[in-house]
Amino acid sequence: MKANIGINDAHLLGTATLLNVLLADEFTLYAKTRNYHWNVAGPSFMEMHKFFEGQYEELDEIMDEVAERVRMLGHYSLGSLNAFAKATRLTEGQDESNTMKMIQSLLNDHETIIRACRNDINTVQDQYKDAGTADFITGVMKSHEKMAWMLRAYLR
Repeated sequence: MKANIGINDAHLLGTATLLNVLLADEFTLYAKTRNYHWNVAGPSFMEMHKFFEGQYEELDEIMDEVAERVRMLGHYSLGSLNAFAKATRLTEGQDESNTMKMIQSLLNDHETIIRACRNDINTVQDQYKDAGTADFITGVMKSHEKMAWMLRAYLR
């Protein structure tokens, strides 16, 4: 059944499209964080292994919420690796063996998502007239700001 929530079809589609790009970014960052969790090594192995685990678990929750928000708007969420790879603004990255390079790479991706969210909040609010999704994206952005802060703390 079609969503009848006071937002026209074109605006719902525009918002869902932006959210699906965000979902692709979240999935790409999740996969990279999980990769680093599996492959971190060195004197801080246990600390970083647990740290990356906490971050990918939070990203998993964000992904689910973004996908469900797309569904609430009456559209389908992306769900395949191929679709995520085509839609993401991030790069998958290389296998890193240096923990500080892993942290920097993840920080760069979080900051990319933060900047994209800031832009998308304005688009969704002003162009698509969807205050609920603008608020939702604000919450996602705040989660990434906290994760970025934690990553940044390791880099001094």
